[in-house]
Amino acid sequence: MTTPHSECAVELIDLRKSFGKTEIIRGANLRVLPGERVAIIGPNGAGKSTLFNLISGRFEATSGEIRLRGERIDGMAPFEINRRGLARSFQVSNLFTRLNVFENIRCAVLWSMGYRYSFWKFLADLDDANERTEQVLEMIKLDKKREVMAMNLTYAEQRALEIGITIAGGAEVVLLDEPTAGMSRSETKRFIQLIRDVTEGKTLLTVEHDMGVVFGLADKIAVLVYGEVIAFDVPEAVRANQRVQEAYLGSVLADQQAAGH
Repeated sequence: MTTPHSECAVELIDLRKSFGKTEIIRGANLRVLPGERVAIIGPNGAGKSTLFNLISGRFEATSGEIRLRGERIDGMAPFEINRRGLARSFQVSNLFTRLNVFENIRCAVLWSMGYRYSFWKFLADLDDANERTEQVLEMIKLDKKREVMAMNLTYAEQRALEIGITIAGGAEVVLLDEPTAGMSRSETKRFIQLIRDVTEGKTLLTVEHDMGVVFGLADKIAVLVYGEVIAFDVPEAVRANQRVQEAYLGSVLADQQAAGH
């Protein structure tokens, strides 16, 4: 029995994206249910970042549909999609480096709560925004770094702050683009748990190359090869999928084992 559109958190229907004559996304189909954590994996050039850019509104689809909780969002601007409950982070940290940790989170909270630029409002008096900021700081374990400038955080702390900004607005669907890239093994292990904690009850889509992260975090895995989803299932089934092994997974696991990961 097919799940109704309205019961899917995110749904892609024959999604296509071309740049000139080059087709990057070639009829991708995916149905993600509310609360699922889905990792999107695939070889370089498979179209993973393009897919994220389509879902979040940075790119306009050539054809097909993107639905958020049953509502079509393809063609909407990124801010319109964000207001409907979807937020994303990027591969490169995008922080206000000369603001402290608290101020970075509060900027995201203010916008999500409908506060706009105003000369006659004192930020210290906005109790609801400040309370929400404190909650996010505790969730990302940076409450003790609240006065530290973002530029002075460690790399892992900056990534945590980036996730804090992403979830500050209370989005129900969160997209994380290679959240553990550049981290040590110990940092990655801690970060996996952080992601699990802050996305509890939310729908998560993440692009990730580290198979340890993928198998440790995801409820399901979508394998993207040449712009098509060739498999979408629980990790154990994807690992055993012959087509996935031939197209991608076998060589990646071998490379990571050789590198000692």
